[in-house]
Amino acid sequence: MSWDAIRTELEAELGGPISIDQLSGGSTGWRIAQRVGGHRHSADDVLTADYALRHAGAATRALDLGAGLGGVGLLVLWGLPPGSTLVAVEAQEVSYRLLQANLDGNGLGERVAARHGDLRELDMPEKFALVTGSPPYFPLGTGVLPDDAQKAHARFELRGDVADYARAAARHLAPDGVFALCFPTPQRARALAGLAAAGLGVLSYRDVIPRETLRPLFTLFLAQLAPATTTIEPPLVIRTENGALSEEMRAVRRRFGFTES
Repeated sequence: MSWDAIRTELEAELGGPISIDQLSGGSTGWRIAQRVGGHRHSADDVLTADYALRHAGAATRALDLGAGLGGVGLLVLWGLPPGSTLVAVEAQEVSYRLLQANLDGNGLGERVAARHGDLRELDMPEKFALVTGSPPYFPLGTGVLPDDAQKAHARFELRGDVADYARAAARHLAPDGVFALCFPTPQRARALAGLAAAGLGVLSYRDVIPRETLRPLFTLFLAQLAPATTTIEPPLVIRTENGALSEEMRAVRRRFGFTES
C-alpha cells in the first residue's frame, strides 16, 4: 500500500491529520506515519536506538518493549545487519495501529513481528541479544494527564514503570545480551534502582543535553544480566549554544542515512 493510501486510511480511521515523515535517510530510507496532534517520534527515540546499536555486538534479532509507533525499534532494525529481525511489543491501541501502518508502508511485515499486549505480561521462550525500551517518564499524580489517550500512555505510567520494563527485559535477555533504554535525568536514581531490582547490572549511562548551557534532559542506560562496573560517559550535546546540531548529533544522523553536513 502506498503512503498516500496509508495516510488516507489512517485519517479516516483515527479521525485526525496524519503526517508521513522521514525516519531514516537515503534513497531506501524508511518513513513513519504519526498523528499531527498525537505522540510523535523524537530525539529520545533516535538516541536510544543509536546507543543500542553501538553496543549491539553480533545481534541480528532485537526486542523493543513499549514500541509505540516503532521509532526506536525500526531504527535499531535499520542499523542491524541485513536480514535481521525485530519483535515489537505495544499495548496502546492507537500507537499499535500506527506501528502496523509503519510496517506496511516500509514493507517490513516479514522482518518485524508486532505484538499487541502489555509488556508486564510478556513471557516468550525466545531470548534476545538486544532489547530496547523507552518507558513513560512520569508517575501518575506528578502532572496533568493528557485527554488524548495515546499521549497519556506515552508520557505517564499507566501500564507499568521503568522497573517493569527492566523486569521484562531481564526475562528476555540472552546471557550475553544488553538492554538499552532512556529515562529522564532528574529521575536517574529511579531508573538505576529499577534495573538493580530486576537483577540487571548497569554497564554504562550517558546524560543527554538538549542544548549547550542547559541541564541534561534524559539519560541513556545500558544494562546486562550479570553484575557490572558502571562507566559514566561524558554527556552528549544535541545542539550547540547557537542552535546548530552538534557534530556528534550529526554523526548519529549519518548512522541513520541522513547526509546533510
